[in-house]
Amino acid sequence: MSIKVLAIDDSRTIRHLLSVTLGDAGFNVETADDGVLGVEAFQDADADVVITDINMPNMDGFGVIESIRGGQVNNRVPILVLTTESGDDLKARARQAGATGWIVKPFDDVSLISALKRVTGAAA
Repeated sequence: MSIKVLAIDDSRTIRHLLSVTLGDAGFNVETADDGVLGVEAFQDADADVVITDINMPNMDGFGVIESIRGGQVNNRVPILVLTTESGDDLKARARQAGATGWIVKPFDDVSLISALKRVTGAAA
């Protein structure tokens, strides 16, 4: 069984990089263009892990985290923040909202794959 990843990012380039990188590593990847579409996709995605950007139109990553954690569907799913931001206050806010981890862009393929396996309990 492959790990199902929902990647939410308004950057087409990042969505493509995640799809290729994670797809090549055996992950099943679904993407969404912004927070609203991501939360909608999450309802049917049966995701094992969510990756979300912070700065997005329509709903930011904090809104995504809060919506998933406050919802009725799979609300304990690991959520990794993937963003260019690195401020301690933003990391603390994400943790308070329920984020599992924080990765700064640009991401290292091996580290990202390792983090996804770790938070989903898959063998490393």
